[in-house]
Amino acid sequence: MKVYVTTPIYYSSGKVHIGNSYTTIACDVFARFHRLSGNDTFYLTGMDEHGQKVEEAAGKLGKDPQAYVDEIAESTKALWKRLHISNDDFIRTSEKRHVKIVQEIFEQLQKQDDIYLGEYEGNYCVACESFFTKSQLNENDTCPDCGKPTTVVKEEGYFLKLKKYEQDLLNYIYENPDFIQPESRKNEVIAFIKQGLEDLCVSRTSFSWGVPVLSNPKHVVYVWIDALSNYLTALGYKTTNDEKYQKYWVNGDEVVHVVGKDILRFHAIYWPIMLMALKVPIKFKLYAHGWVLMKEGKMSKSKGNVIYPDDVISRYGVDPLRLYLVSEMPLGNDAIFTYERFVERYNTLLANDLGNLVSRTITMINKYFDGNVYKPKQNYFDVDESIEKMIEEVKEKYLEYFSNFQFQNGVNEIWKLISRANKYIDETTPWILAKDENKKEELNSVLYHLFEVLRVVAIMINPIMPSTSDIIFEELGVNKESQNIDSLQYGLTETSKVVEKPIVLFKRLKWEEEMNKYD
Repeated sequence: MKVYVTTPIYYSSGKVHIGNSYTTIACDVFARFHRLSGNDTFYLTGMDEHGQKVEEAAGKLGKDPQAYVDEIAESTKALWKRLHISNDDFIRTSEKRHVKIVQEIFEQLQKQDDIYLGEYEGNYCVACESFFTKSQLNENDTCPDCGKPTTVVKEEGYFLKLKKYEQDLLNYIYENPDFIQPESRKNEVIAFIKQGLEDLCVSRTSFSWGVPVLSNPKHVVYVWIDALSNYLTALGYKTTNDEKYQKYWVNGDEVVHVVGKDILRFHAIYWPIMLMALKVPIKFKLYAHGWVLMKEGKMSKSKGNVIYPDDVISRYGVDPLRLYLVSEMPLGNDAIFTYERFVERYNTLLANDLGNLVSRTITMINKYFDGNVYKPKQNYFDVDESIEKMIEEVKEKYLEYFSNFQFQNGVNEIWKLISRANKYIDETTPWILAKDENKKEELNSVLYHLFEVLRVVAIMINPIMPSTSDIIFEELGVNKESQNIDSLQYGLTETSKVVEKPIVLFKRLKWEEEMNKYD
């Protein structure tokens, strides 16, 4: 199976915040899950580097726009590396490989009469790089997306014929019910299309930082034809070296675009219409997620409530942040980030549940069997079978949820198994069995069941918490390279030798001490 997963390309307007990090982490979890499943997976992310906003920001700093976006690209790459993002490519819209193909796409659409030259007059939001009709604006002509003031713009521009493809797009959405997920977002898109589409302005003349239109260089290609094309240009579309395009797009089994709800319209309407006009197959599914909010609402620099991932990582580590974001954000809905909730989840899920299970299991195997564990000849307790059955049940749900981007539900299933294993220790009382020399087989059976739960859990959490997964495999004495989705079953281990002393995976946080940091 060939899988292609993408984040939106992020706008080069400054430091990456935790909302962008959620999207990138979620896509990384999806990509790692498919690699763990043995699927040929290509994961793309990158930067949208053109536009008036970037030109103005660079000018205020006295910098050339290219130098400005170069700095942001490098800092973003460094952050993704720190967050253990396993992307296969990082596309930038200022790269020659992208610019050349965008120019060719624009010229092709113009020759086909899908793009025409006209004049635009309307309200424009610099922050969102979007035009809006009067009926779309909020009170006082503010932007319906970000709430900032818009300005009236009148200039010559090229237009993409959206109305021409309106019915074709509606038909495609109806014929492909999984095209846009979740259902609530799909309904929003359908309602928007049914209001009637206006042709889209796709060039600007009031700034110069962008892709020049080859046939009319005073125009630069406006954001969406430039930005959306990245999903193809990164694969070598329209080049002599288009193997990736043929492999992951034309002949791919699953193409997934993951976007925030604020850019849903562009991906659900403009992008498929562009593909229809280019006669490129629409291969993708679109997953639209909500926003990461603060208690006061949206993050805002003016409010001073923006959360940056570097700050969280420095205090708590990478894996806890990755787990928190994917377990707290149900697909399609907003999620509120608070340090109170973060610390609570850290202590409950990681220090108490997972960390405790690893520590108790490794310690008992060392204490009672000198670190050795071996497969028992039979079960000795009624609850043994329930553990084995639960591994199988959780596996089936885990595969279903992770395949469909429902990571919150998937995490809940994993932790049900962890909680069950902790309860199993109390039910079988290994410390009492250890006192009876005649109960050695029963004791080994208990520890073997716990060992197998941890091995299975280490596989399941690998897409979310790769470092923690690696540590657990190492402590169990299991070769991580031998573990994959097919290994999600009880009883695969014949013998193993665990480490002599387990490390403390997650030290319990002191509530008052942590909260005092954020007063």
